[in-house]
Amino acid sequence: MNILNNIFSKVFPSAQATVDNAVDAVKDKVENITASVKNTVSSGSEKVQDKVEQSASATNVDVSSILENLAKKHPETLNWKTSIVDLLKLLGIDSSLDARKNLAKELNYPGNTDDTAAMNTWLIKEVMKKIAEKGGNVTHLFS
Repeated sequence: MNILNNIFSKVFPSAQATVDNAVDAVKDKVENITASVKNTVSSGSEKVQDKVEQSASATNVDVSSILENLAKKHPETLNWKTSIVDLLKLLGIDSSLDARKNLAKELNYPGNTDDTAAMNTWLIKEVMKKIAEKGGNVTHLFS
């Protein structure tokens, strides 16, 4: 399993389900959305857009709350909002330099991985961006 998927499996509650259940759930949701979109197409594109927006908002997960709850239970005080090392520790994922370099490679880090400060700063931002793209609500972490 790649590191980013490992992160996703820790922060998204649905990721705790078995793969079979997840596949079935996604298939059912796609079928429902497809049927719903087909029914609303004849009513105009505004209704289609509304359905898409409703579906997107229905999949939002308050990742910040999940991580805050994990942080309360963790024996160390971790700065997971700004530190990739602390985020990985919080999630029980290998936070070693090699692991972070692998994550950087996985996410196509454009810089030099020997500049660990720059890499770590980029990684935490990129991981949060990827979590948001997957439906995690992390926007209030950066306001």
